[in-house]
Amino acid sequence: MTWLHRYARLVCAATLLLITAGGMVTSTGSGLSVPDWPNTYGYFMFAFPLSNMVGGIFYEHGHRMIASAVGLLTIGLAVWLWRAEPRQWMRHLGVAALVAVTLQGVLGGITVLYFLPTPISVSHAGLAQVFFSLTIGLALFTSAGWRRSGALDTHEPVIRDSTLVTLATGLPALVYVQILVGATMRHTGAGLAIPDFPLAFGRLVPPQWSFAIAVHFLHRIGAVATALLILATARHLLVHHSERRDLIRPAWALVLLVLTQIGLGGWTVLSERAPVINTAHVATGAMVLGTALVLGLRVNRHRFPDARDAEWRSHRASRIAPEPARPGAPI
Repeated sequence: MTWLHRYARLVCAATLLLITAGGMVTSTGSGLSVPDWPNTYGYFMFAFPLSNMVGGIFYEHGHRMIASAVGLLTIGLAVWLWRAEPRQWMRHLGVAALVAVTLQGVLGGITVLYFLPTPISVSHAGLAQVFFSLTIGLALFTSAGWRRSGALDTHEPVIRDSTLVTLATGLPALVYVQILVGATMRHTGAGLAIPDFPLAFGRLVPPQWSFAIAVHFLHRIGAVATALLILATARHLLVHHSERRDLIRPAWALVLLVLTQIGLGGWTVLSERAPVINTAHVATGAMVLGTALVLGLRVNRHRFPDARDAEWRSHRASRIAPEPARPGAPI
């Protein structure tokens, strides 16, 4: 494990912490506890007295402090990649992560200054998941396992199973859409539009409709669709690719995570959006997305530039390698 990989994993973990802190801010309704930005009640952010961090200020200002730390870590990661990473596309990903975290900070400020407008708040939540996905990718791409899987002597065959490729590629996309629907539900106050679980007003389909009920019910339908797709992907891997432990492990993790996530979603409703449960629901959703992304990237390993370069070198080497001498042939 290289130090660059360790650092990328640190950025990834810090980003998950940031998403969790953001979930606590929305769950406790603390988004406007600090009404100014980028300062905090007129103080420079890092000079704000710790003794004043009480109630909602603790959650909102703490969220800002974590966000600042993530921003600084991302700057370090982008610079490190630009100076030390030979793969050009990786250097560009580092720049993309830096742009994303900067834009995320600006959206956070706009959210406060314009009193939590729904489109900006949902965009802020959605971009957070995009940035988290970038950090997941950077941590994976700098790992020794990823580099080994693109080496000439790898024992992992290229995935030519079109069904698996379709499942593993579509899964993170579906999870991301589900997270966006959840963010819309959260920021439009639709979290308790359907007050019971697993039924909806005692029925499978709500007997009455409004925008809030429709968004909430769509989120539940999305959860079922996501769970079914995860189960289908895991089953396909077990039946057709049981030897690929690098794919089986994230698939099983996804099964456990999505079952936990559905349970937390139901608990969120039954507890009337208890902050700790609601925040755990947000954090677990991010982990489902990250794990689905890892699985999708590993299945599509052969599509990446460094894998194609390795394949080209292997093909070229096989063409120029001398043929073994036949028995009895003159040397």
